[in-house]
Amino acid sequence: MSEFESLLTKLLEQKPELSRSDIQQMINKKKEKIGAGYLTDQGALFLIAADLGASLNEQLKIEMGLKDLYVGAKEITLETRVMNVYPAKQFSRKDGSQFLLRTMTVYDSDSRAKVKLWDEKANLPGIENLKPGDLVKIIKAYVKSDMTGTPIINVGSGSNLETSGIESKIPLLDSITEDVSEVKENQQNLVVSGILDGNIRMTEFTNFKGQPGKALHLRLKGKNDTVTRVVLWNADEKSIPKMITAGAKTRLIGVRTKRGQQGLELHGDEGTVIEIEGVDEVQPIVVRILSLVKNDSGNILMLVTDHDKRFLNITDFIGITKDLKIGEVIEIVPTKIYGNSVTLADDSFVRKIDDEKIPTISELRTKIRDLKPGDGTYCIEAIILKMPERREIQTKNGETISLSEMFIEDETGQIWLKGWRNQARILDQFSQGEIITVIGVTAKAGLENRTELFLTPFSYIKKKN
Repeated sequence: MSEFESLLTKLLEQKPELSRSDIQQMINKKKEKIGAGYLTDQGALFLIAADLGASLNEQLKIEMGLKDLYVGAKEITLETRVMNVYPAKQFSRKDGSQFLLRTMTVYDSDSRAKVKLWDEKANLPGIENLKPGDLVKIIKAYVKSDMTGTPIINVGSGSNLETSGIESKIPLLDSITEDVSEVKENQQNLVVSGILDGNIRMTEFTNFKGQPGKALHLRLKGKNDTVTRVVLWNADEKSIPKMITAGAKTRLIGVRTKRGQQGLELHGDEGTVIEIEGVDEVQPIVVRILSLVKNDSGNILMLVTDHDKRFLNITDFIGITKDLKIGEVIEIVPTKIYGNSVTLADDSFVRKIDDEKIPTISELRTKIRDLKPGDGTYCIEAIILKMPERREIQTKNGETISLSEMFIEDETGQIWLKGWRNQARILDQFSQGEIITVIGVTAKAGLENRTELFLTPFSYIKKKN
């Protein structure tokens, strides 16, 4: 007789007014209410017995898999692999006493689950050295639910977690890694890979509790060239290399999908493991300054180019470049390089040098007919056919922003040049008939799929004498 049959027989003995069919209907309703993915028939039977005031003292199977978890299970032992480990945090109880809590995510051949380690278990020896894919054995744990009813494994004073060096049938991390193009809605605890598309940027914010926070933003391109936006909340920038090339292979361990305004997104947090190809030792670069502007925050923004005509956006947070001029060639030891985004901070170094091999602005110009949407940064020379026009645009959020646009041409074609917000003021300085050099613009597909040019915070325009 199976364990389930043994428990069912015990319940029917205590509740003779119920039939086997009645119990099965109650099991189905209980699983439907809580979620079939969270509850086995046997687990539902324990909950039903508690509802009916019956006692099932049969010992549970000691070893189980993650798919067998159900709320209320006690003294369970599982063999799993680590997906990710969160930092330990301290919390206060209602009585003012303090306790430690650390969360980790584990997986086996069939499923994935969260584990909470309480008090002294949060700082078990070696726990901070656990890496994704490591084998661990969870011993005598108990299962409770979170706010959504999902079973959570709890490791408390009577439980333990041990590393395991034995062979296992549980797949390695590579086997459960999905290409970013394959993710779907409402997925959690994912391991996702892709190609880094564009830059990595950090933002700061204040959460609903009034506490400061930060977020790491990036985009991943999948095998079908679909680009997915990624937001890693409270992620530590120290966990990624200081020098990352554009198109670097990237893997995110422990993320979930979320529907955003621009489609499906990946969201993670401080527990997400970020694996990006790169190096921690930043190498010097030699570049020519193409534009040099100061933003509203007082930081100096520069568009530069290197020997390979690659455009780089430099943000100087400490004013180390304040005495430099457009056209000069400099050697830089930056703080970090993410794709084409370069940061200068306290540990940066800059000096002027002579290097005639670095292209000049005239060598970087592109004809209007050769502009391609989404294909990088451009420098062009053109004549203004229509004076800049400024208008105010209201966004979906009710915000009013400025847009300035003018029509320009060279001998190969005509195109609209546009500037939003602060960039709108740049266009206001020019008049019809003037010949201008536009440095650092991007091309995008506009109305009727016509290519249009847009200024960026790094853009610069100068009149031809």
